[in-house]
Amino acid sequence: MRTATHEVFNQFAELADYNLLATDPALREALERAGAQWASPQLEAYADWLGRAETYALAQDANRYTPELKAFDARGRRIDQVQFHPSWHALSRAYREQGLISTPFRETRAGRWSAWAAGFYLHGQIEQGTLCPISMTTAAIPLLQKEPQLWARLEDKLYSSRYDARDMPLEHKPSAWVGMGMTEKQGGSDVRANTTAAVAVGAGGRGGEYLLRGHKWFFSAPMCDAHLVVASTQDGGHACFYVPRWRPDGSRNAVLLQRLKDKVGNRSNSSGEVEFDDAWGILMGEEGHGIRTIIEMATITRLTCVIGSAAIMRQALVQGVVYARQRSAFGKRLAEQPLMQAVLADMTLESEAALALAMRLAEAYEREDDPVQRAWKRIMTPAAKFWVCKRAVELTGEAMEVFGGNGYVEEGVMGRLYREAPVNSIWEGSGNVMCLDVMRALSREPDSAAALLADLAQGAAGDPALATEAKDLMLWLSAPGRIGESDGRVLAQRLVLLAQACLLRRNAAQAVADAFIATRFADRRWGHVVGGLDTRAIDMPALLQRAYPA
Repeated sequence: MRTATHEVFNQFAELADYNLLATDPALREALERAGAQWASPQLEAYADWLGRAETYALAQDANRYTPELKAFDARGRRIDQVQFHPSWHALSRAYREQGLISTPFRETRAGRWSAWAAGFYLHGQIEQGTLCPISMTTAAIPLLQKEPQLWARLEDKLYSSRYDARDMPLEHKPSAWVGMGMTEKQGGSDVRANTTAAVAVGAGGRGGEYLLRGHKWFFSAPMCDAHLVVASTQDGGHACFYVPRWRPDGSRNAVLLQRLKDKVGNRSNSSGEVEFDDAWGILMGEEGHGIRTIIEMATITRLTCVIGSAAIMRQALVQGVVYARQRSAFGKRLAEQPLMQAVLADMTLESEAALALAMRLAEAYEREDDPVQRAWKRIMTPAAKFWVCKRAVELTGEAMEVFGGNGYVEEGVMGRLYREAPVNSIWEGSGNVMCLDVMRALSREPDSAAALLADLAQGAAGDPALATEAKDLMLWLSAPGRIGESDGRVLAQRLVLLAQACLLRRNAAQAVADAFIATRFADRRWGHVVGGLDTRAIDMPALLQRAYPA
């Protein structure tokens, strides 16, 4: 194109109009390993829709035209509504209509958790904010299934693939969204510091009615049809309550929206501050067991943080690789320049390792009756959330640099990926909280710790570097008093890197496994900055072809 002053050349748009699954060999292989091929046709069709330029435009609009709080109607009546741009509804409807919300629980076929994880991963590459109510609704299902009366009323609505954004009593809607309310001003991740109080209406007890008074500093997401909320009873300690937007008599529940958070990222999604002015709720489980109950939900949402961060890394990688293959600087394509190749190779390894771990965890959730799978779920979920979510923060910054100044403007996806990445590291427990949880699990559940370490040692057998790392890690963990709280981050990192390396060695292309193990376990330069690795022993063309087939 020629303007009045110059010709525009060597400028390239970000990638769009491609199929996210067809171009992702690692994801296709993971579905096949899990026995989830039955889901591939539907997932491929969804991946095709997600990759369209029109869908990218929906994601851009949903984050540009952010939710707005309408606390009152024109005559001063309190309505506490959040209004969304049509693009939000289009993206949320598309996911809901896939049936993915309830796939892990509604389906009985092998690979159901892997199919669900793949769908979540594909959607997360295009738009992350809509995944907040999506992940919480999925995670609430197993908790609600334990409450027979509630489940009888909600099963069809949670299993429904119909999208209904109307604000009205749930009895009149075909489907439901469920959110979560844990965090208070004074406590943050320390839920035991919560002060919101619940008073029984009548006898109370499990399934009984309560009135809640207090606040939540982060309430995600306010327009859900109901929330699972932690509050303290007078005598029984913390408890978990089902709090709907509408009371059984058809009146609005007293969940008062104070304001919406002005967040760094995740801007398409509404996160609110609320007060409970005798809000009506139903006790789930027993009094005093509320934190234990809600943590079961958080275990699944932590997994969604891992998958979501892997999705962000995948999108950042693909956009970076495709752009670098087209853009020229200093007489060569960017992708042909050794230093850029080192960055792209490191990103490729990190992305596939994150996916491999996320999909392995999905399999563990499906087969948690087995002690080894239960150990992966309990110990590796918080470890993976710590490591993978933090890696996404760094990699999105590097991907933005691939685009240079073009990556630092709002017209494209790179800025949104960069702003989006930190939320998964913070939500459902920050990095330090995850590391403490890993250490707690290892010390309190020695059988699970032994099962996990034995499985890792078996996966490491045959590779000298991995076998050495597995042995050293086991010795470190078994030495009394050698591991202190300040070692939590080192411990979580070593667990994750060993797990990722074992998974790649077993399942990935040899070029990927060889390069990952060589850089993460032998190259002392690796880890200080992305791309700080020795590329001489790495099959660079194979890695970049793996990242996105040319």
